[in-house]
Order: sequence, then C-alpha cells, then structure tokens
Amino acid sequence: MNGLDPHAYVEDLSPGTGRLRPRAAFTTDLPTITLDGDWSFRLASGLDDLTGDFAAPDFDDTAWDLLAVPSCWQMTGLPGEPRYGAPAYTNILYPFPVDPPRVPRENPTGEYRRAFDVPDGFPASAAVLRFEGVDSAFAVWLNGIRLGDGKGSRLTTEFDASAALRPGRNVLAVRVHQWSSGSYLEDQDMWWLSGIFRSVSVAARGVEDFFVHTAYDHTTRQGTLAVDVTAPTRVSLSVPELGISAADPAGPHVIDGIEPWSDERPRLYTGELVSEAGERIPLRIGFRTVAVVDGVLTVNGRPISLRGVNRHEWHPLTGRTLTEDTMLTDVLLMKQHNINAVRTSHYPPDHRFLDLCDEHGLWVFCEGDLETHGFEPGGWRRNPSDDPAWREAYLDRTARLVERDKNHPSVVVWSLGNESGTGVNLAAAAAWIRWRDDSRLIHYEGDFASCAYVDLYSRMYIGVDELAAVDRGQEAPTADPADDAHRRALPAVLCEYGHAMGTGPGGLSEYQQVIEAHPRLAGGFIWEWIDHGITRTAPINGQEEPRSYYAYGGDFGEEIHDGNFVADGLLFPDRTPSPGLVEYKKVIEPVRIHIDPAAGQISVRNLHHVRDSGYLDCRWTVEDGGEPVGSGGLSVPATAAGATTTLAWPAEVTAALDAARKNDSGDQVWLTVTAVLAADETWAGAGHEIAWGQGLVVAPAASPAPAPPAPAIAHGGYVALGPARFDARTGVLTRLGDLELDGPMLDVWRAPIDNDLLSAFGEAQIGPWLAAGLDRMRHDVLGVEPDASGLTVTARLAAAGSSCGLGVVYRWTACDTPDAAGRTRLRLDAVVTPDGPWSVPLPRLGVAMSLPGTDAEVEWFGPGPGEAYRDSRAAARVGRHLSTVSAMQIPQVRPQENGNRHQVRRARITTPDGTLLISGDPVIDLTVRPWSTEALTAASHQHDLVRDGTLHLHLDHAHHGLGSAACGPGPTAPHVLAAVTTAFGVEFGTGR
Repeated sequence: MNGLDPHAYVEDLSPGTGRLRPRAAFTTDLPTITLDGDWSFRLASGLDDLTGDFAAPDFDDTAWDLLAVPSCWQMTGLPGEPRYGAPAYTNILYPFPVDPPRVPRENPTGEYRRAFDVPDGFPASAAVLRFEGVDSAFAVWLNGIRLGDGKGSRLTTEFDASAALRPGRNVLAVRVHQWSSGSYLEDQDMWWLSGIFRSVSVAARGVEDFFVHTAYDHTTRQGTLAVDVTAPTRVSLSVPELGISAADPAGPHVIDGIEPWSDERPRLYTGELVSEAGERIPLRIGFRTVAVVDGVLTVNGRPISLRGVNRHEWHPLTGRTLTEDTMLTDVLLMKQHNINAVRTSHYPPDHRFLDLCDEHGLWVFCEGDLETHGFEPGGWRRNPSDDPAWREAYLDRTARLVERDKNHPSVVVWSLGNESGTGVNLAAAAAWIRWRDDSRLIHYEGDFASCAYVDLYSRMYIGVDELAAVDRGQEAPTADPADDAHRRALPAVLCEYGHAMGTGPGGLSEYQQVIEAHPRLAGGFIWEWIDHGITRTAPINGQEEPRSYYAYGGDFGEEIHDGNFVADGLLFPDRTPSPGLVEYKKVIEPVRIHIDPAAGQISVRNLHHVRDSGYLDCRWTVEDGGEPVGSGGLSVPATAAGATTTLAWPAEVTAALDAARKNDSGDQVWLTVTAVLAADETWAGAGHEIAWGQGLVVAPAASPAPAPPAPAIAHGGYVALGPARFDARTGVLTRLGDLELDGPMLDVWRAPIDNDLLSAFGEAQIGPWLAAGLDRMRHDVLGVEPDASGLTVTARLAAAGSSCGLGVVYRWTACDTPDAAGRTRLRLDAVVTPDGPWSVPLPRLGVAMSLPGTDAEVEWFGPGPGEAYRDSRAAARVGRHLSTVSAMQIPQVRPQENGNRHQVRRARITTPDGTLLISGDPVIDLTVRPWSTEALTAASHQHDLVRDGTLHLHLDHAHHGLGSAACGPGPTAPHVLAAVTTAFGVEFGTGR
C-alpha cells in the first residue's frame, strides 16, 4: 500500500492487508459476540468527502443515521425512495469506465461505527473480527487501531483483534467503498449493491482450522475418515455412531457398513472435535466419492444426473442480505420441485445455505467470487484473467472459497467463476485447488474450447441438436489434439440453459429427453432460480393507496442498464413458483409413470441416483369428462434406481373403466396415476406429489349427425342466426342469447414475451414481426352473406404498407333445434389463407372477442390447472379445472403474453350477465384477460395494468413456441408457427 495515500488499497491489486489466513466456516462453543444490529452510518460521496477522524473511539457520531447491519445501503428506504444512492443493474457492462484497476473518484463510501461491550472473561487475547461479506472494499479500525483492509465481497474476511480488543466498551469503525479494483472481478449479472451485507462478529479463536476428508468405496461399503486439524493444543475426534471415541483425528479411520451421503439420502454422521483446552466443535460428516468413470460423472460409484438451478442470493426488500429462514425456503422449494443440484452463481453463498444443502440433500457446484464479463465487449483487452499482476487476487479468492466451504459433503464441484475469459490466473487457480483438495472436480465454462484445466466439459445455452452431438463426441475439435482428447473424455454439463425470463422457458422437455438418453450428459442448471425484482410502490391513476410492483434495470435512473434481464427466474421475487418452475418439476421428475391403455398396463421407471421407489405411495383416479368415477391405492413394488416396474391394471381400475363405458357419456375418460411421499421427509410432508402420469383410456364416440341448420336472416342493421345476432355491415357477433359480445375476429398478435424481444444468438423475433406489421394488422371485411344454412363473412387481415395478408373466411352455423340440455349451439368454422410471401412465423393464430365484465369464473375441461403452451405443457394434466379470470393472470415482472390454457376441450365463462360456453373442435387454446393485448403490450410493470371493464377472450388454434431466445435458442422447428393455410373450428353456447 502506498504510504502517501491511506486509501490506495481501494485501487491496489492486493486482495487486502492485515487479514488472517482463510479457514473453514464452523461453529464452536467458544464465546462469540455478534455485532449485527443498528450501526451509526454516514454515506460519503467519495474519497474527497471522508470523515477524517471517524475511527477515533471518542468521535461523536450522534448526528449520524442508523443503518442495519447486515444490509445493502442502496436498499434502505424501499419500497419507497432509496435513501442512500440507488440500486443499479447491468448484465455485462461495468457501470464505470473500464480502466483497471482505477475506479471513479466519485466513489460512494459508507462510514460505519459500532460501539459494543466485551464482557469480563472474554478471551480477548485470542479474538478475531469476522466479516462474512462486504461489498466491495473496506478498511477496519478497532478502538482507533487499524486492523487492515480487504476485498472479495462474498468471501469471509477475518482480522486479528487480540491487540486492540479490550474489556468493556469497544468501538469498531469500518469504511466501505462502493467501487474498488475488486469491482472488476465482480461483474456478476446482478444489481450493484454495497455495504456490510452479511454478518459481523467477534469470536474467540482456539482451534484454527480443520479439514474433514472422507471417501466411500461402493464395492465394499467402507468409509474412510481423516481430519486434518490446525490447533495450538492436541485435539481428539469422536463419532459415536461409528465407534470412534477420543481418537486421533488424522486417522485414517476405516469403517465398515457406511451409509454414504447423496442428494437422495443425505446421511450425516454427528461427530465432535474436542481440544485439550476444552473447546468443542460439532461436526456433520458425510461420506462420498466423486469421480469421472469412462467420461461419466459419478458419485459413490453411480452416475448422477444434475436437475439443477443457478441460484443468486436475493430478496426483493433486502437484496443480497438473506435470513436463514429465506435460505431454508429456497432449499425446501427446490427439493419440493424435484431439483437436486445448485450452482451458486456466481459467488459463494452465505455459508449457512450450504449447511442446509448438507442437511436436506442438494449437489452443489460451489462457485468462486469471480466474473469479468465487462471486458468481453472490448475483445477481452486487459482482462485480469490473463494478467499476471492479478494472480494474487485470483489465488486469494480461490483459497477463501475452498477453505471456507471444504467441509461440506454437498459440495462436489469447485467452480472457478463465470464468464471471465481464459488465462494464466484461472489455470493457476485450478492448479491450487488440485493441490489443496483433489476429492472434488473443477468446473469453469469459459474454457470450453480446450478444457485444459477443468474436469467437466461445460456449455451454456446450446440447442438440443448440439447437445446430442456433445454426447456423441462430435463437438468441434480444438487446435491442440491433446486438449481435444482430454475434453472428449470429460462429462458434459449445461451450466446454464433454459433461460427462465418472462413467460417460459419453452423446450425443457426436449432438453431432458436428450440428457436422459446420453450417459455423457450429466444434466444441467436452469438460469436461474429467482427474479431479482425490487419491491417498489407508486400511486396509480390518482388513487390514494399506492400499488406495489417490482422494479428492474432502468427504474432507478441508471446511466446504463439491462432492463428486466435481471428478472429471469423460476420464482417470482416474492418466492411464488412461476409456471416455469411447475413445468420444470414435471420435466425432471425422478420417477416416470407411463400408462399404456392398449396393454392395460402401468409402468414406473425409477431415475433416482440410489433411492428405490419404496418411499412413494401411488394412487389412481379415473375421470369421465373430468368427473371422478373411481380412485384408490396402487400397489407398486419398490423399484430400484435405474429399473422399471410394469404391472397390469388392478381390478378396481378395470371396474371403474367398465362403469365409465357403460355410462357412455360420450366424453373422454382418463386414468391418472400419482406418486406421493408415503411419509414425512425433512423437506416436505407425507402426501407431497413427486410424479404423475396420465392416459386417455376411453375416447369419445363419434359426434351424432348435426341437426338441421338454422337460416341466417337479415333484419336491417343485424343478421339473426339462431340465438345469435351479427352486425350486418361488419359480420361481427354482437349478441348470443342474453350475452353482449364483440367478435370473434382473426388475431395474430400477442404481447411480446421476453423471448420474442431479445435474442442472444441473432436477430430477435420482434424485429421481423414489427417489420411485417403484425402488431398493427387491419381487419377489412370483404363480404357478409347470410343464406339458408348460415352466415359467411369474408375478410382480410393486413398491415398498412404491406402487400402480404391473411385471407379469412368465417362460416357461422347454428342448429335449428336445442340439444338435450336445452341449449342452442352456434358454430364457427374459420379458414385462414396466407396471401403473399410470408417469411416470418405468426405470434399466434386464432380469434379474439370480448364481453362485459371485470372478472368471471372460468371452468374448463382440458390440461391445467396452470398455463401451458405448445413447448411448455408437460405440467398440465387433463381434467376439470376451476379458476377466475383474475387468478389466471401470471404476474410477470414485465407484463407480457401469459395465462394460456392449452388444448381446452370445452370451457364455461360465468359473469353476472350470464354464461358463455365454448368448445374446441376438438381443442382450442383459451386465454381470458381483464385488459386488452394492446394494454398488455404497452405495460412495463404490473401496476400499469388497469381493468377496463371488458373481458378479453383469445381462442387460438396455435401459438408460436416460447423457446429460450432471450439467452439461448428460440423454439425448435416443431414449435414454429408458420403462416400456412389453416382451418379450425369452435362452438359457442349460453346457459349452464
């Protein structure tokens, strides 16, 4: 550090001064003084605005504000106006000029002070001051004595406090800088936030460190245990369950009959380290061996398949400051949705999160606090990863990652960091890890071209075809044959895929099918776990009560930002599961249930790593038109991991099906089999659903011959057709029975989803759509022709300035006599014919209509209960579902197309004015909204959406697929909605 400048550490490449060597995170019975709580706080504008004597013990800080520690200072004041600066979001670009290691002189700096008491008898001579996380650089004074400084925001830093700590009153002063040289290593696609955001404590230090080494031999069921201990006195090890008592920790101890640790059976043995000085340290020991065997990722001798997510730490009110309850919520939700793996993107999490992963069972890719993505736009010029001057900073971050988290059995892979290019410092970090811990694998996606210093071939956002080629060893060759051979021998993982931004992602089933078919593919991690929305409130349309919404990039006046790209999670910011998470749960279910109606059989395929299916109870249900006609338990033998059990339908199922056939309702009869927890687990209660399967066992009989058609009769300004009234000039349906209607008319536009608006690999879909004028199509009526058997309306849909269009013929018919229920049905058959050279797919193809109302009850028979689209429909099961229009709206952080119910057979929409009946021929997609597509398209946040007194219905033949184009591939070919001649039909009715 430059002695002439006391703040040189801010831009110095050194990771810090005065710090103690990193060590494991652990608990002990030695005393600890927590310093969490309210601290005196002042925010300085930069290095020219600092308080010169703020570290003096007698400095008067009574005029300063109080700020909670831990917290991020930019989040203070929310959900109203931020009190100290404001959050800022960028994905790649640094929010300051790229001139490493320099940062702006206007560098917001938080000055913190905390007075605390040290009780008599506290062992001050062996005390350390521990910071679990400070963003981004900080310096520390205790009782006016400078202890040191540090960087590495999401890593633990400890200082020797023994010389400065004293009994009674003590004063801790900390100066935290928003920007530092370390900021160049922390460009991790998240909100830029600052402060002491994790806990602070003073702890007595006895045992300095320890490293629990375990291994498991699956052929002998023997476990090996050795603990390396660094301590000033002798330490003994006891693990009563293993018969180890007051033993030498170093062992090695070889134990027969070990139950290994895995995500499915997270077996932890309780142990203890005891020092001669009397210190007691609890241990939770898990035995497991991680290895690559013939290019396959294995744990304990068996292949594993990662059904994972990337997890940032986030809370919409506190930012990256999380309580243990919030962390537990994350873990439980993951387990409840069949997720078995976490990549801690892109930094080590709060260490308590890893405790929960150990306890409940999640494979962890523990990632270093490193990303230099902001150098990519400049061609990686001056990238620290390949600059030897940054070597110490890289090795420091690597060591602090490994040392802190080395004793967690859940951690099976060390990840060097993310999107930091390649270079000598990454290679050095990998070499250091191999020297320190050879029991785990090393991951880093940025070196996928050669994989020279990693153990996994990692890719992100590749398509399913390329993914399949990877398993076949057909990825593009590298320049170095040795690197090429090394890479092709490695397991492959998708460290990021299925970008969960907005409505979507689509195509997850296709990825999973490829993953399960190819042994080299070890699975992957969806990007990402949670939307990083920030809770805000704002007055709406003069209302006294402000409405809450979630802010994203640009909402705080950032100079540069990446908009709602920060809202790309499977959870909404309040941790409500999105439809994407519900879909992912179904796609990755560890048990596959298949129903074969032709053979009268049910098969159960167990995709677990080691666990047999005996922990599940299976039940069956038979439904006729969505009405249950029989249910019961299903006895399925415990199926071993990797095996399949096939059994014939039990007699009770056959009896229920026979009864349904005799009933001859003319409706579909479905058999559903579910698998639920038979007993409580640590992460869910008995009865929690794990998997399900469905089969159509009775198809409806052929429709009876239609009744004689009713004539369409012109009456001046309207045309009457059975119970319907049409505008004589436009051909628009205006009334059906007592219901006032408007439409339906051909519609091809949807409020663009994020995957329409953005593209990581080429032009976004929105560009061609707007160029084709699909958002401004005009519906021109060419003819309205009533006749003796119905009404024909001819029209053309086209945009101003375009010679291309869509011709449409609406053929309306109605029965002359009511059906058995006393209802007269109105039928629409539409034929759409492209006119001109259509080179772009359509967003949607169907008809739109409306009726008065602000809400309605919606009942439908078809897939549900949640939204589904053509490439995101695995989680929707056929049945009778009931909801409201309000409940069918999906609260995406940025409003967009949502809420579609896919392949609906029939629906009932009930308003105070009456009931509208809808039937597909045989199916139709249904969306009902209290606002128009135009309003949805224009809205930037949920609070922009205001009910307009009309219910807007969309009855679609098809949608363009969702895909994952915002950061990945678009929809695959089967899910592209081409403009081709298309015919579809739908029936309408009123009444019950």
